[in-house]
Amino acid sequence: MDFSFLSGIFASPWDILRNIIDIAIIAYVFYRLLGVIKGSRAEQLLKGLVILLVFSAVSSILRLEMVNWLLEKTWIIFAITLPIVFQPELRRLLEQIGQGNFFTSSSRRGSLSSDMELVIREICDAAAVLSRNRVGALIILTRQNDIEEYLDSGVKLDAKVSSRLLINIFVPNTPLHDGAVLISQGRIDRAAVFLPLSGNPLLDKELGTRHRAGIGISEVSDAIAVIVSEETGAISTAAAGKLSRYLDASALKEWLNREMIYKNRESGSGFSPRRWSEDGNAASEAQEHRP
Repeated sequence: MDFSFLSGIFASPWDILRNIIDIAIIAYVFYRLLGVIKGSRAEQLLKGLVILLVFSAVSSILRLEMVNWLLEKTWIIFAITLPIVFQPELRRLLEQIGQGNFFTSSSRRGSLSSDMELVIREICDAAAVLSRNRVGALIILTRQNDIEEYLDSGVKLDAKVSSRLLINIFVPNTPLHDGAVLISQGRIDRAAVFLPLSGNPLLDKELGTRHRAGIGISEVSDAIAVIVSEETGAISTAAAGKLSRYLDASALKEWLNREMIYKNRESGSGFSPRRWSEDGNAASEAQEHRP
């Protein structure tokens, strides 16, 4: 009788400890990798790959030769295309490793949330002033996805977010007023950014360039947009290709808190911020444009 399976029981304490450390490191690396792709388009692609892997295992067990042949060719194609598809996530992963953030503990989330609350407050104060004076504005906040591939313009600022600076940027006839302000990692990364416009034919014909640019960047990434209409002064937001219109500063703050701070913690929670109609009266729901 073969008793080789009992060899692990009588292994030395050092071997046991080494195996535990080995497993812990691999588990932590996988945990951090999942954190990198969480909330990005790569997350959906990874789920698709897992389903395909299960399907491959089932077809192999059932000995479906034609299906196995097709899946083998598919895996070869995926081996070539996956580095291209996951290029933004791979770049962000390498950046985190280079900056030493990959192995950083998540205990900093509290301070990061506090910093983001200050950023949100400054954005809401600026939006309220711009709305009152009917000054057009487009503010983009990045989240997990890297949107560098969609940026081919803009003036680099790397400045602290403040309502006064945001207001001054969007004052008409100033050098940076035309285009969007990009806020990344809690700082104003650049201004006068021109973004891809949404090509959705179902959008309201009355929507201008700012609204279409805000919706457009939210369609191709997980970035969100705050838009102030130059014609009406109405505050709108865009996320995942959906436009919510006629928010006041309080409703905007609620929405930004949900999207930038609480969304990961309360995924699936029912959030219904106060909505405001065009005449300034409170309404039960914002007018949402759902393509």
